[in-house]
Amino acid sequence: SDSSVHWFYTAWMLIARRFFVSGRVQGVGFRFHVAEAAMLEGVQGWVRNLPDGSVEVYVEGDRESVSRVEHKIRRGPPAARVEQVSVTDDVPTGRADGFSVR
Repeated sequence: SDSSVHWFYTAWMLIARRFFVSGRVQGVGFRFHVAEAAMLEGVQGWVRNLPDGSVEVYVEGDRESVSRVEHKIRRGPPAARVEQVSVTDDVPTGRADGFSVR
């Protein structure tokens, strides 16, 4: 039926999201926590520390995988304290190769 075809394409469509994470998120293994989750989910992108003490994450992949990585971002590693996460939808390039810690 039409709806199952629509579901299939929606489920496999690439999405991209950018996260800005603030709190105690630098010097606590946050970037490596995110990279590990990203590699486990097979998503593409990168994570980097920003000069203001926050962390920026770019994730590209299928909706389910990106959502699971977002859950890990919001939780953070044990030593982190995530206070705020702002999320913006981005346009997936389909060209990202792997996941890097910058």
